[in-house]
Amino acid sequence: MEVLAHSEARAREIVNAFMIKVYNWMAAGLAITGVVAYYVASNETMIRYLLSHQILFFGLIIVELIMVIALAGFVQKMSGTTASAVFILYSVLNGVTLSTIFLIYARATIATTFFITAGTFAACSFYGITTKRDLTSWGGFLFMGLIGIIIASVVNIFVKSSGLSLAISYIGVFIFIGLTAYDTQKIKALALSRPAEIDSDTEQRGAIVGALTLYLDFINLFLLLLRIFGGSRD
Repeated sequence: MEVLAHSEARAREIVNAFMIKVYNWMAAGLAITGVVAYYVASNETMIRYLLSHQILFFGLIIVELIMVIALAGFVQKMSGTTASAVFILYSVLNGVTLSTIFLIYARATIATTFFITAGTFAACSFYGITTKRDLTSWGGFLFMGLIGIIIASVVNIFVKSSGLSLAISYIGVFIFIGLTAYDTQKIKALALSRPAEIDSDTEQRGAIVGALTLYLDFINLFLLLLRIFGGSRD
């Protein structure tokens, strides 16, 4: 019994240490994105240049997509340092593209929505890491829902329906609430499945991928809630 208890305690320590590393990297990414977004939005020259060069704006978005795909699909071929650098650079670029929200929404609304998102995310992630319920079955449903709102969003670019946009936002919030819990449990399962002795480079790569996953859940949840709460620029 003592051996089993010691083994379980050791497993908890390993999981907790890994999850803390994931959350730290995610928080760092969010902080970098927030600071960059605010700085670019506050710099009239930079924001004018960004808005007047749509090719640059959409080029940055394409580069971001490539970086996400690279981290998700080819991280095992990277060193931990390279993976960290890519994640940091992605956070910077995302901050540049998200700077435009300061031109659309009131800063008070952005701040309020951020804290609401943080609280919602924390609750969902806590559920994902503590629940004994297997959330694996949620994966397929959530993925199909995500594909659905992407398609609906593309269609709405041409339809330009405010009602459809609001519906997409509400449905998207529920999808990313579910994804936050699902992804958190998946990251925890990854930590449990790792060997007890693992080199720091491999652990770093795993933490970066986990941080990126939760970072994307947070950002998407934040943007969807921001669309719901709205608010004019101050």
